[in-house]
Amino acid sequence: MESNGRAHYERKLRALQIELVKVQRHVIKHGHKVLIIFERRDAAGKDGTIKPIVEHLSPRETRVVALGKPSDRETSSWYFQRYVRHLPAAQELVLFNRSWYNRAGVERVMGFCTERQAESFLEDVVAFENMLIGSGIQILKYYLDISKKEQKQRLRDRRHDPLKQWKTSPIDKVALKYWNAYSEARDTMLARTSTPQSPWLVVRADDKHAVHLNVIRDFLARLDCPKTDKHQAKPDTNVVFPYDDAHVRAGLLAK
Repeated sequence: MESNGRAHYERKLRALQIELVKVQRHVIKHGHKVLIIFERRDAAGKDGTIKPIVEHLSPRETRVVALGKPSDRETSSWYFQRYVRHLPAAQELVLFNRSWYNRAGVERVMGFCTERQAESFLEDVVAFENMLIGSGIQILKYYLDISKKEQKQRLRDRRHDPLKQWKTSPIDKVALKYWNAYSEARDTMLARTSTPQSPWLVVRADDKHAVHLNVIRDFLARLDCPKTDKHQAKPDTNVVFPYDDAHVRAGLLAK
């Protein structure tokens, strides 16, 4: 991005981050509980999308949760159990960088769970989320989707950039090999777990700066806060949009 383009992006981002601070003040004042879930294809920019959201928020009321491989005890427990203790309390904003939807994606594709376990998850997760919503937790679910060409480039960059090599994993090495399987798992997950109470919001993530700005705009639009500038809360619907079967038929998800 040229310097003028970079400066324009940073001005836009700063204005949106100011609105995020207003939203957090509102969340704290009224004791709201907010959970944001990020799922994605490999190399879709999940970490980079989360960073500008939390950058200027209060660390006491903001948590980013990125759970690693489950322990033997967690593996033998109720699947949702290890996530429950990380759910937001009153006044908190929690972002799940990796969530229970691992079971519908990487676990299913890579064989880390059985087909029966994956199917059981898809049968249970909507009721589980409805229970959380009924308890007063607002849930926002974003799926970051990128093209095969962009994924290939980003994975190549990770391998050759010494500052990005911490991001590489054995899963990355086979992401392109299992591209079609991930597409099928994504489509099944979105179709079966997007509901009026908890819809999936699809993010076309090839352009990182557009993603950062428009995810924040969408977030601002969905959290009720009278003090926010509603002109700022207008995402580009070519970048972020609620999932619908029509989008799949129209080819708006990467294949």
